[in-house]
Amino acid sequence: MLPDHWHLTTDVEDFLARAGAFLRSRPALHTTPLTDVEKLRLAGSGDHVLGRLETDGELRAVCYLTPRGRLGLTPLNADDADALAARLSALGHTPAQVVADQDTAGVFASAWQGHTGATPKLFWHTHLYRLGTLTPPRPHPEGRAHLAGAEDRELVVRRCREFCVEVGEQPSIDLIDAGSWERSRFGDRHFTFWRTPDGTPVSMAAVTSVTGGMVRVDPVHTPPRFRGHGYAGAVTAAVSRAALRAGATDVVLFADPANPTSNALYQRLGYVRLTDCAGYRFTYDGPA
Repeated sequence: MLPDHWHLTTDVEDFLARAGAFLRSRPALHTTPLTDVEKLRLAGSGDHVLGRLETDGELRAVCYLTPRGRLGLTPLNADDADALAARLSALGHTPAQVVADQDTAGVFASAWQGHTGATPKLFWHTHLYRLGTLTPPRPHPEGRAHLAGAEDRELVVRRCREFCVEVGEQPSIDLIDAGSWERSRFGDRHFTFWRTPDGTPVSMAAVTSVTGGMVRVDPVHTPPRFRGHGYAGAVTAAVSRAALRAGATDVVLFADPANPTSNALYQRLGYVRLTDCAGYRFTYDGPA
């Protein structure tokens, strides 16, 4: 095992002062850490942990553990993942899940099982795409993009819940049903609808705010009754173009490998596959 050079803190501002440039150096690959750490910063004090891995003064990776137990990691090798697992275990932390690039998530899940006996189970696997040259869809469906306002909140919440039901995202359904929209992963997004000439909202796409030069498109959803007309491509192109105009240098999105239709669509729009990401949930025999 390599020497343990993980430095842990609960001070988000200090962490960003030391690790912010590192996160911004690869905004596409660091899309989830950038947005998750920003949420921690805006939330203020809380039950979270942030860490940075340094060797000879060089920052090589970061980690963060959210109040809800999500451990996020930038790319790590097996030795560094094992050192982090040993450190977190010794401090009594019990993450509910780990999310990272596919290789990192896998080596940490194995290391965590070795140190704690927790059983990892893959629950998320996705392709990460980055926008190259935006290519508007052809043929282009009739209608226009409409930025959702306060008057559209009920529709936004309803469509997000429909999306979660379709993809099996139960934690978000629970938060929405409990009236905790702001705590869900959609609470900080900016939504756009594609509306037909008669005003019908047929497709929806959301984006994060520009963070470290990066914007992530998530989610994109078209109700089944409106599919097959090019609406998803039109609204995705619209929010992607708006993100570029807002100053984003990297526009990214995740796509389910099991959905060839969406993957083909994003590639036609100019998105290029960057890497694969994965998430593992942990089951503990004893109290977590």
